[in-house]
Amino acid sequence: MDTLLSKLSTIDWLQAAETMHQKGFALIPGILDDSQCEALKKNYINDDGYRKTVVMERHQYGLGEYKYFDYPLPPVIQTLRETTYPHLAAIANQWMQALNSGVAFPATHEELLAQCQANGQRKATVLILKYGKGGFNALHQDLYGSVYFPIQVVLFLSEPNSDYTGGEFVLIEQVPRAQSKARVLLPNKGDMLVFTTNFRPAKGKNRYYRVNVKHGVSEVHEGERYTLGIIFHDALS
Repeated sequence: MDTLLSKLSTIDWLQAAETMHQKGFALIPGILDDSQCEALKKNYINDDGYRKTVVMERHQYGLGEYKYFDYPLPPVIQTLRETTYPHLAAIANQWMQALNSGVAFPATHEELLAQCQANGQRKATVLILKYGKGGFNALHQDLYGSVYFPIQVVLFLSEPNSDYTGGEFVLIEQVPRAQSKARVLLPNKGDMLVFTTNFRPAKGKNRYYRVNVKHGVSEVHEGERYTLGIIFHDALS
């Protein structure tokens, strides 16, 4: 855990914020080591520590499976959630100010969860996703309730072009009165991708305007692809 905290402490959050402002995402390499990735993948076959399993094709979400963790979260996940949140809250608050939304997010993750609980959102939303050959995730947004945080994180637990092929991470920006813009990413094992949950501000000629964003995963051609998704707000169910 000390190694993880050390890595998180060296992140250039000013640079990450600038990239988030420009593109709606920031890729931070090498946050989890190989042993941490493998431990999370190995634990996937167990039932302990999870509150719910979702088979994606049953709900037309895509093709694959994911499991929601239950509280208390594993230490590595709790550390990631608590440590990254304050930096992301600063970015989110800059976005809210640019859009004149009147919304302000609290400085600590504990305070955000208190807001969720007051709204009846008490279920953990951190999840681990598994895709096999042919697996994919349809474009979506992870909101879970009226109280939500507009930035989330995914950590990549498998090595592209080694553990799997295909399976690119896809971000689609739906620009008002224009055609959508796609960004396709293929991070390495252990990398952390920070990205917008549902929108980001973009600068127009006279003011900032809201650009809606969805994310998904392209089809896996071969192998198995695992990721850890960290959503900062809790869910109603």
